[in-house]
Amino acid sequence: MNRTDRLLAIVLELQGKGKQRAEDLAATFETSKRTIYRDIQALAEAGVPIVSVPGLGYSLVEGYFLPPLRFTTDEGAMLMLGSDLMAQHFDAEYRAAAQSAGRKIAGALSEPLRDEVQYLRDSIRFIALGAQDKPDEVERLQQLRRSIVKRQTVRFRYFAKHSDENSPNTRDADPYGLVHVSGSWILVAYCHLRHDMRNFRLSRMEHLTLLPKTFARQPNFSMQEYLRLQRDLPSEEWISVCVLFDQSVVRLVEEGYLFFVVAKEETAEGLRLTLRVREERDVVQWLLSWGKHVRVIEPASLRDFLIEETTAMLHNLQNEAQHHKSPIANRT
Repeated sequence: MNRTDRLLAIVLELQGKGKQRAEDLAATFETSKRTIYRDIQALAEAGVPIVSVPGLGYSLVEGYFLPPLRFTTDEGAMLMLGSDLMAQHFDAEYRAAAQSAGRKIAGALSEPLRDEVQYLRDSIRFIALGAQDKPDEVERLQQLRRSIVKRQTVRFRYFAKHSDENSPNTRDADPYGLVHVSGSWILVAYCHLRHDMRNFRLSRMEHLTLLPKTFARQPNFSMQEYLRLQRDLPSEEWISVCVLFDQSVVRLVEEGYLFFVVAKEETAEGLRLTLRVREERDVVQWLLSWGKHVRVIEPASLRDFLIEETTAMLHNLQNEAQHHKSPIANRT
């Protein structure tokens, strides 16, 4: 980034985030604090009203705004693509807001630049499979968004992954945020039952209601820090799983991992992956989907669990084959 771009970016950073220390700006723009000091001085000399508070950092005088921005082709294309992507993943109200934002961005572009950006926009597509196939989740998403803004406690029946599906439990929770992961919405909330922060999949909720009770968010809670801690839990809270995929499916496996991969090794036999999971059950369905192309190296207890599961599957298939007098029954 050249100095002119960095000076503008510093003003935008102060305008968007408020007070920023020299070390924060230096980290953001990957430069030294001395360079930031010189940049701040240059901005002040150019007439940008910057306030410096010892120990707190720099900020702009309240009410100061930059003149309208001019976008490059790449910047305009990324903003338009971003609005398209957000429109796919949010409910009708936010979808309309994203589409409106896209129109405003397009209106700020010059006509030649607008045509170029539109061409790029038409040439790059994000396909959100199943994004419109869950109308029941759309209503829950709207309710949860309101509860986050209004800080209202919610109540819902929840089907925990490893509990009896016929026995969901009722939860009261204080919603803090929503995260979209691999096509699924997850609520991050303080669970009154567990007395701790928990993640809840919207697809496993039913009978969601907003209670008249309001809550105060935990002081200094940061969604970014919470998600980082979820990835960096101490090793004793995870189970290490090592699996080996044969060469015939390595390319397919590498298209995407569903679990947190901590190690990957190419071997003569195939691809060896080490995963961290909370419970062995978390990987069972994924491993079964690869059939004979995967072997569990460790733990032995997971191998035993898979044997039990496949034995039960075989039993069901045999019973079904007997019921229909299928030739499969004679081959097993």
